[in-house]
Order: sequence, then C-alpha cells, then structure tokens
Amino acid sequence: MAIAWFSLFLSFLLLLHGYFAQHQRYQQQQGQCQINRLNAQQPSFQMLAEAGYTEFFDLNNQQFQCAGVSVFRHVVQSKGLLLPSYTNSPILAYVVQGRGFYGLMNSGCPETFQSSQKIQRFQDRHQRIEQFRQGDIMAFPAGTAHWVYNEGNEELVLVFLEDSSNNANQLDQVAWRIFIAGKPHRALQHQGRQYGGRSYGNVFSGFDKEILSEAFGVCRETARKLQGQDDMRGHIISVQEGLKVIQPPFSQEQEQQQHGQYDPMNGIEETICSAKVRQNIDDPSRADIYNPHAGRFTTINSFTLPILRFLKLSASRGVLYRNSMMAPHWYSNAHSIVYITRGESRMQVVDHRGQAVLDDRVREGQFIVVPQNYAIVTQSGNGGCEWITFNTNDNAMINTLSGRTSAIRGLPVDVIANAYQISRDEARRLKFNREETLIFPVSTRSLRPYEGVVSA
Repeated sequence: MAIAWFSLFLSFLLLLHGYFAQHQRYQQQQGQCQINRLNAQQPSFQMLAEAGYTEFFDLNNQQFQCAGVSVFRHVVQSKGLLLPSYTNSPILAYVVQGRGFYGLMNSGCPETFQSSQKIQRFQDRHQRIEQFRQGDIMAFPAGTAHWVYNEGNEELVLVFLEDSSNNANQLDQVAWRIFIAGKPHRALQHQGRQYGGRSYGNVFSGFDKEILSEAFGVCRETARKLQGQDDMRGHIISVQEGLKVIQPPFSQEQEQQQHGQYDPMNGIEETICSAKVRQNIDDPSRADIYNPHAGRFTTINSFTLPILRFLKLSASRGVLYRNSMMAPHWYSNAHSIVYITRGESRMQVVDHRGQAVLDDRVREGQFIVVPQNYAIVTQSGNGGCEWITFNTNDNAMINTLSGRTSAIRGLPVDVIANAYQISRDEARRLKFNREETLIFPVSTRSLRPYEGVVSA
C-alpha cells in the first residue's frame, strides 16, 4: 500500500513539474509568437579558435525568441578539444559529422574511471566519459559541466540547442555559457570579415590568485595558469599528441543501448550520475515510420531516453528520398526547431489564420522554427532531404492532416462532403486515397511548383 501511495505521489510530482515548466514557457514567450513571416536562418557570426570555430544564429530573431531557444554549431578540427564549460539551460546536441568522446562532470558523482598504477606513474580518477558518433543525440542537463574531443580524422560538426525557457533556467532568456578553462571569444567573423572581438575570461579569472592558490593547494604560478590570462587559443584548442584519457570502448552492451535495446530505468533508481544521455537517431532499424519508396521518420523522447523527461525536450529525424513528401502535420504541444543536415526541400508553413508564413526552399545548414500548432509540409526534390528536429516537449505529439492516421481520416464521409462541398464519392477518395502514415512518394505533377520556388 505504501509503495502504491509513493508511486502516486511521484506521478503527481512529475505532473506538477511538467505543468510549471510549460506555464513558465508560456509566461516568458507571451506575445513573442505573433509571427507573420518565417525565414530560413543562417549563422550570424563565427567565434574563431585555435582548432575550430562556433557559428551563432541570431539570438534576437523573433522565431528563436518564440521558441525560447538558442542554437549554434560547433566545428572542431581533428584532435581538437572543446574546453569544459557549463550552461544555464539544458542542451540537446546532434552529431552531424564525425566522432569522438565527451566527458560530464557533476559534483558528488563517483569517479568511476580509474587508471592502473602498474601502467601509470600516478593513478588518475575521473568522472564518466563516453564515445559518440555521427547521428547521436546527446542530452546535457543545465549546469552540468562538459567537454568534447574530436578523435577522428575529419572535422567534427555538432549542432547545439539550448532551451533558455526551461524552468531549470532562473536567469533571463539568454543562453549563458561559463567556461572552466581557457579564454573564449578570441576573434569574431561576420560575412567573411574578421573583427577583434572581446575576450572573456573563464570562471577562475575573476578570483584572486592567492585565494585560488590556497583553494587548490598549488603555487601562485599554477593559479595564474588556471585563470588563462595569457591563453590566446580560444575555446577550442588543439591537442597535438592526442588526448590520453581512460575511456570505455563501445562494448556489446553499450551498442545495444545505443540502438535502443535496453530496459529504461523507472525514474526512482536513475540518478543524474548514471542516467543514459546519448542515443543514436540515424540507425534505419530504429525508425518509427518507414516507407521503402519515400523515406523514414525516427523519434527520441522521454520513453526511449528517460533523462529527457527532466529536460523537457525531444528530437526527431526525417529522411526523404528523392521526390517524396512528409504529410502536412502539426505538433500540438511543442515548438519545433528544424535543422537541415543534407540536401534541400520545399517547405510550407501555415499559421492559425490559414495564411502561409513560409513557402520557400530550405537548404543544408539552415534552421527553421515552426511554432506550436502551425501546420507544415515538406517536399524533397531530386536530391532528397534529411533533417533533425528539436522539440520543446519531452513527448512531442504529432498530428497529421493526410494519410492513414490523419484528422481527415477520422472524420465521417458525410462530414467531409458537407464541410468541403464535395460529393460523397469525392469525400471517400479524399479520406481513403492515402494509405501511408506520414511519408509517401509524390507524383510528377506536384513537383512543378517546387522547381519554381524562389531560393531562401
């Protein structure tokens, strides 16, 4: 009986957590989503560093303010290290290209990675490190310090979304990143022109050197190095000899978890220290919807990656083959932030007034924000199209307007006939012609408008 009451109480707490998170998002974004026109977003400027750069998208853009998020793209060269930092907001990251490993640090979590004294002159101990590869989604809670290293031979490309409207953020709706090492903001670049930019120190640079020396039990020179005053490498540094850390290989068990073949924890036993934070969304075998003639659609939410329940975020991956379409649809409980990872497509978005706020060609590297309840349709051309979508709800609910599970399919034939002033036969065809669920090939006739669309 006590267990049953405890389970009920826990469910009530989770329900309250979700309610207050959505209520805060509503209060912060009230009036921000009155958008008459959507546009594909390009990076506004770059922050350069020794071993890569970060591209930022306009934080003041009304579309991002509506969704309450900030987005940016890291490009890390081979043997490049994105220095440790933490943020005021939860993060979802997608690996567009490359591979490597990352570390997470939370005070109080066990140092489960240890080196053997037989091999090393001293024994190292540190918190969790995990490998990642192309197609991985990684979830970092607010305030969790993290670093990323590119161990591959090609550039590592990461797309980050920070949810600054999340209730974990008690500051303003600006993504704050606090570095633990280095001296970020080495130089800025906009449209090919480089500017000096302003250099910011890491978190230690504001402390007195004597206090740091005493706090760490080190000499003043080491304390000065902690502050990074003379460090001109920026926020992404080069590790010439390669990073030598204790890390686990992709074991069979980890591979099974990577492909979603695991039993999720119940939320009581799972802690922030042991929570699974990574899952691959590119694996075709994990697709929720697959059409061999058109493409596939895959989701990651709090049911498949339980930590997303606390981040209040989720993601989906769409792949359209050539001349295919994702049916008109809307999300009933989330904003969608779409990033094109390959190819291009014609995209149309319709608002609550029935007006098209976007009808354009979107390309690789661009972001589109689709506010909650706005309807969207995506149509690929000859080259196909792939994208990743970040949703501002841990269990984003999609509703379709055509296809086997659509709103039209759920209407009686007579309601359709009278609503649209068509015959019952035409209403029957409108309702039953498409047996596909979400993704289907399109006819040559419907491709003509795509070819005439004005480029973004």
